[in-house]
Amino acid sequence: MHPAAFQDYAVDLLKNTPDVQRVQSLNEAGDTKHPYGLAVTVAGREVRWQLIGQLAEGAKHEPPTAAVQGSPAPFEAAPVTAAPDAWLAGVIGAAESPEIATLDVWSTREGGDGQHGVTITWHNGEKTFVRKL
Repeated sequence: MHPAAFQDYAVDLLKNTPDVQRVQSLNEAGDTKHPYGLAVTVAGREVRWQLIGQLAEGAKHEPPTAAVQGSPAPFEAAPVTAAPDAWLAGVIGAAESPEIATLDVWSTREGGDGQHGVTITWHNGEKTFVRKL
C-alpha cells in the first residue's frame, strides 16, 4: 500500500481508537518536511510518525500494485503506556486487515538500536515503514 493510501487508512483507524484525542496528517499539523505521516495525540501527548513506502520487487509506481488479501498479521495488543510503536502496531493489528502480512515492531527487536517504528509488510510484497520522529 502506498504511503498516501496508508495515511488515509491510518487516520480513519486511529480516530476511532480509545485514548486518541486527535489524529491528522503531518501536513495538516504543519510539517512540510515529510510528505506522508501522522500526528497522533494519544493519552494527552502527541507522537509524530513518518510514513515511507517500498514497492514490491519489480513493481513500478504506475500502475499501483494490486492489493492482495491473505490471513491478517499476527499481533500483540499493547497498552497506551507501552512503547509507542508497540501500541501503534497493536492498533493496526487489531483491525485485522487481510492485506497486512506481518507487523515488525522495532523497539522489541533483539539488540535494537532504540528506534521506534513499525515495518508493515503487505501480502502484495510492498512495505510501509512507520518511523517515530
